[in-house]
Amino acid sequence: MSALSDENLDFLYETILLLQTKEEVEKYLSDLCTIPELKIISQRAVVAKMLDEKSNYQDIVEKTGASTATISRVNRSLQYGAGGYEIIFSRLACEDE
Repeated sequence: MSALSDENLDFLYETILLLQTKEEVEKYLSDLCTIPELKIISQRAVVAKMLDEKSNYQDIVEKTGASTATISRVNRSLQYGAGGYEIIFSRLACEDE
């Protein structure tokens, strides 16, 4: 477990669930995170999407600027993680239909 207590994580999760629009998410994350933190998080999300779409590492490096270590870490999360990426990708696919 991380250095954060379960109570802190639970509070974060609950606050995120209160957001209703993309604009609200943008405002909240802008207040909550630094610009470098947001860039790292967004980079990982794009890396995960590209891996899910079967892009190769070189294409991902070129498009995102992510290191191969970051790509490998995200790939492990896709394969052995909690399933969060899969939830998002399946919902995005439903929106595209």
